[in-house]
Amino acid sequence: MSTLLQIEDVISGYDQADVLTGVSIEVPAQQITCLLGSNGAGKTTLIRAILGLTPARSGRIMFEGVEITHEATHRIVGLGISCIPEGRRVFPGMTVRENLRVGGYTETKRDAVDKRLEEVFETFPRLEERADQLAGTMSGGEQAMLSIGRGLMSAPKLLIVDEPSLGLSPLLVKENFKVIQRVNELGVTVLLVEQNVRQTLAIAHQGYVLSKGRIAAHGDADRLRDDEEVRAAYFGN
Repeated sequence: MSTLLQIEDVISGYDQADVLTGVSIEVPAQQITCLLGSNGAGKTTLIRAILGLTPARSGRIMFEGVEITHEATHRIVGLGISCIPEGRRVFPGMTVRENLRVGGYTETKRDAVDKRLEEVFETFPRLEERADQLAGTMSGGEQAMLSIGRGLMSAPKLLIVDEPSLGLSPLLVKENFKVIQRVNELGVTVLLVEQNVRQTLAIAHQGYVLSKGRIAAHGDADRLRDDEEVRAAYFGN
């Protein structure tokens, strides 16, 4: 299995404070890799480092074998990395269709955008049913689905999903994770950043535990799920 994203000994932070202190992870192509950790562990900082928003002070970030450590964010996105931010963040005053089209802004050919829109509707029939509905009037679960659909409009090779369970009921969390699994089955590599241990490890192929800016554990999802020491030390469950 080839490695799509490789992070090597990355140190990053804000002002003079280091949040990440030598983080290394590998994201294999066409798999779901999860990054688990509590609030303050450094998960958001790592996402920002990948996207070039909080550049690494040292270390390397490679995508498809090409170093992107100090590339501009728009160039990183153009290479095929899309991020679904926490909190869903749809444009409430725009329709579902308009929200999705915004996700395809990097594509200059209208035909290509139309084709991607059709593909998203095929994957998520509920979004097609609500294509002309204002996004702000949708349920939390539907908005979460819309966020993922919008992320797919750029035809990403890597989809980073940040805290998809945030603010959702247990039933909607389960449904949302099924959507993420379906996206992966379509061939999209996923980096799933979460606190919800059980749901995440149920769909991930492998995972990393981030604690206080360092990788505290990593391995196959089954191993992490069954590792009582890891669960007790980092999640308390």
